[in-house]
Amino acid sequence: MSQEIRNLEPKVLWNQFANLNAVPRPSKKEERVIAFMKDFGNQLGLETFEDEIRNVIIRKPATPGMENRKPVVLQGHLDMVHQKNADTVFDFDTQGIDMYVDGDWVRARGTTLGADNGLGVAAIMAILESKDIPHPAIEALFTIDEETGMTGALNLKGGILQGQILLNLDTEEDDEIDIGCAGGIDVTATAEYDEEATPEGSVGYTITVKGLNGGHSGMDIHKGLGNANKIMNRLLFDGFDNFGLQIASIQGGSLRNAIPRESVAKVIIAEVYDEAFVFDMQQIVNEIKSELKSTEPNLEIVFEKMETVPVKVMPSIAQFYFVRAMYTALNGVYRMSADFDGLVETSNNIAKVVLGNGQLSVQCLTRSSVESAKMDLANGLRSAFELMGCEVEFSGSYPGWTPNAKSEILDVLTSIYEKQNNEKAKVVACHAGLECGILGANYPEMDMISFGPTIHGAHSPDERASVSSSQKFWKFLVEILASIPLK
Repeated sequence: MSQEIRNLEPKVLWNQFANLNAVPRPSKKEERVIAFMKDFGNQLGLETFEDEIRNVIIRKPATPGMENRKPVVLQGHLDMVHQKNADTVFDFDTQGIDMYVDGDWVRARGTTLGADNGLGVAAIMAILESKDIPHPAIEALFTIDEETGMTGALNLKGGILQGQILLNLDTEEDDEIDIGCAGGIDVTATAEYDEEATPEGSVGYTITVKGLNGGHSGMDIHKGLGNANKIMNRLLFDGFDNFGLQIASIQGGSLRNAIPRESVAKVIIAEVYDEAFVFDMQQIVNEIKSELKSTEPNLEIVFEKMETVPVKVMPSIAQFYFVRAMYTALNGVYRMSADFDGLVETSNNIAKVVLGNGQLSVQCLTRSSVESAKMDLANGLRSAFELMGCEVEFSGSYPGWTPNAKSEILDVLTSIYEKQNNEKAKVVACHAGLECGILGANYPEMDMISFGPTIHGAHSPDERASVSSSQKFWKFLVEILASIPLK
């Protein structure tokens, strides 16, 4: 890792981030980062422990003169989204993130950076280690598995935390203070089908959709970005209707909370249609590229003839229903909020499609700040896939966070922000899934707020964190801790 990261200001923040990013920390495989964080707390001589689900909690007493302030929970999640470019050789299970400085941005080479939520975690670590920053009694709550199920927050029991105010450090625009967020639910459709032999006189093609931006399926869902699974289905639909294309396999997308950047399908057509198929597909490719030229300038759609034709394919009747169900299933924004300007209320991300060997799986993540609307859209997706004969499972449901515009800590933050920056902060609710709503279920009296440094491209290999924003964020956090209200 380049030493230039450790030389960035504030050094206390970037050095902790560098230490954290040297530890592999994929969701659901957090053993090493849990051990790292417990060792960190123990070396500082602070009360450090795991709860039953393996969240890590570290307690630090108030600094002199701050004992009469309300105790504060500083909260972030330990896991990170693992995404890499197709041509990047990297093992997330064994390697630390390879970071570098690019002007005002810190990036990773070909992978996600882990600034979501690594910079928030690093800031908490810096506060715990500090000897000269005034603060009230602190409980540092490091949750696990936020990215793939909110497991740590969902299983944190009431009565463990003693704090009265929770500062969640997991948002991605430094001029925003979050007071609400969307809930979510996983919608997974599965089916089995009997493969049939590839007809004689067939030729095979590998179709690859790549070069899309991807991004966070909540924060970026409104940006008009391409979804590799929907683009691929458009090609397959046309090829099937016009040339009798049959699918051997599809592998599209990866993580449910990442907008899919790539999809690969292996298909066959009758050799007699070969020339016409290639010509027709190129026309559709040109149309798609023209539609997405502003948001996806690097989109590539490649057709490569296969040397060996697949021996088994999906039957035409099963494929008829599959491509139509995929077309019917909503992807993107379903409804904008009537209460907050510019806020997405309800959306869906068709995140992962896997087809082959007689098995089909389509994984979606549906989000909404309105619980009934979340279930309405989920049932719409369920209906589309049940009509083609799929089993549909709802799982991983978590609640949204209802905004509290009369929050005492909100008044503190807005006042400090305006004083430090000579402008008002944007008080917002976000379409991402923050842990505040879940934590609030067991700690309903806790006053909660969320803020963080500017991070762009989260959940994609284009993830980058602003250096100047981290300085602004750190200054903001330090002043907030010094200004916590009296008990």
